[in-house]
Amino acid sequence: MDARFDHRGNPVGSKVTKYLLSASKAVWDSTLPTATRHLVEIRVSQINGCARCIDMHTKDAEHAGETSVRLNLVAAWREATVFTDAERAALDLAEQGTRIADAAGGVDDEVWAHAAKHFDEDQLAALLSLIAVMNAWNRLNVITLQPAGDYRPGQWSGAAVTTA
Repeated sequence: MDARFDHRGNPVGSKVTKYLLSASKAVWDSTLPTATRHLVEIRVSQINGCARCIDMHTKDAEHAGETSVRLNLVAAWREATVFTDAERAALDLAEQGTRIADAAGGVDDEVWAHAAKHFDEDQLAALLSLIAVMNAWNRLNVITLQPAGDYRPGQWSGAAVTTA
């Protein structure tokens, strides 16, 4: 499969990529737990059907020490017993934040309160930003048919690791 468009090779797309990388770096420099970041990246990418991001983020998570059991259960996290309450709160917020168009009221108060119970304000800001940035990366990759399968962990060092 060939990509439809080289977003990063275009002057405007390259500028957008630069700013998305900067936003990604701000998230990765935050105190939001690394495991939570990986799980949210994967879940948002699963919802959006972004194969490139799923490939990248599952490999990076595994490289960082995440277990195959947890990685295999991200899509069914509600029924799985391997996630902490805080991770479950983050995954719930990520799902509702990604599926805004599917819910008349967006993120419901109960989901927000559950996340706010587990994360301080800086971590919530990072979590919200991660959800938004991942949705942006997913949309760019899905629209342009970016291929998946050949990513190597750490291929893009630093902030770029949170992109696809």
